[in-house]
Amino acid sequence: MSSDVFHVRLNALELQAERIMDPSLRTRPVAIISSSRANGTIVSLSQEAEDEGLFHGMKVSVVRKMSHGVQLLPYNRSLYARINHYVYQTVSMFTPIVEPEDLDGFYLDMRGIQMVRGHPQNTGLSIVRRIQEQTDLAGIVGISVNKLVSRIVTSVVPDVIHKVEDGEEARFLSPLEPPVLPTVGERPVRRLLRFLWVREVSHIQSMAAQPEEFRTLFGMNSVRLYREAHGQDTSVVRPLQLRDHIMEQTVLPEDTNDNSVLYAVIKDLSEQLAFKLRKRRQLAKRVRLEIHYTDGHQRTGTGRIARIDDISVTAVCRRLFDRVNDRRNRVRTILLDASDLCSYVDQENLFMTEEARNMAVSRAVEKVRQKYGVRSLQTADVFQALGMV
Repeated sequence: MSSDVFHVRLNALELQAERIMDPSLRTRPVAIISSSRANGTIVSLSQEAEDEGLFHGMKVSVVRKMSHGVQLLPYNRSLYARINHYVYQTVSMFTPIVEPEDLDGFYLDMRGIQMVRGHPQNTGLSIVRRIQEQTDLAGIVGISVNKLVSRIVTSVVPDVIHKVEDGEEARFLSPLEPPVLPTVGERPVRRLLRFLWVREVSHIQSMAAQPEEFRTLFGMNSVRLYREAHGQDTSVVRPLQLRDHIMEQTVLPEDTNDNSVLYAVIKDLSEQLAFKLRKRRQLAKRVRLEIHYTDGHQRTGTGRIARIDDISVTAVCRRLFDRVNDRRNRVRTILLDASDLCSYVDQENLFMTEEARNMAVSRAVEKVRQKYGVRSLQTADVFQALGMV
């Protein structure tokens, strides 16, 4: 069996995504937090933040006492999911069988692809380069005969490309610490290994050489632990059905709490969203508006889009913004996420209603935007708010 399974990992995806959206963060200490509350924790952080003494899992209350120079950012799942989708589309160009793993990983079934693309390590390098070109994200690739070993490769080997040859799985795993094996995450197994002072996977492999004693110690977990310690995995790469979303986001050129500027940004995002809904001829049964503030706090509101002309969509999003924007702190980012999409039926009306007039105006503007781009036609307030003039 050849090396068929690739695991692509985007290390520190959250941090990379935030720095893509706001390049000014690339040299600043940054920490992404699970919640702005005192019991929130650091999910991801930059090297600059680590140099100030911060670490993964640190409480937000402790961070605020220790450092006032670190930029705290809320966990922006919508942004990370959107970037994950871009990467998914990119890696799908190399094989039709791709399985996403969380937000920062992908399994690729490359069986038969070597005949077309050649050496697997060259293919892995091509994948990393294509991701870099398409999304500006840095990634690494692990290659082996199965998902288990490929994933472990990207979690312990810093090289951009690393391949474990067929038959070398047990040898590769032997010097590693036991937590790299999924079954060691089970509490009884973890406690027993600590009690026995097991420090390397090689110790588990030695113990497994005595099957009876091994079963007595680990019980129902013994078979899985044996297989994992020897790099055996029969699970297949399964493509997942990705959820359908339309997301629009703006990082303000300058943090502000000026409502005239914020309303202009809402209008810009709403018109982009309406444009895409009309293009797809769909309504959104659910639209979520997120406001991210400079101090790490976040506000969220949800609504429904029943009409897809610019004026109606903007009105819905403006109401959501007014309802959830209950703080005077400066705003850094605004995001719209439309989901639960359904077909839109355009009914002809003999009389010119307000809805029909709004749709006629939107379609007239749409003709220009389809030819020259979504932002080719904008009002002065939007251009000024986005720093275009």
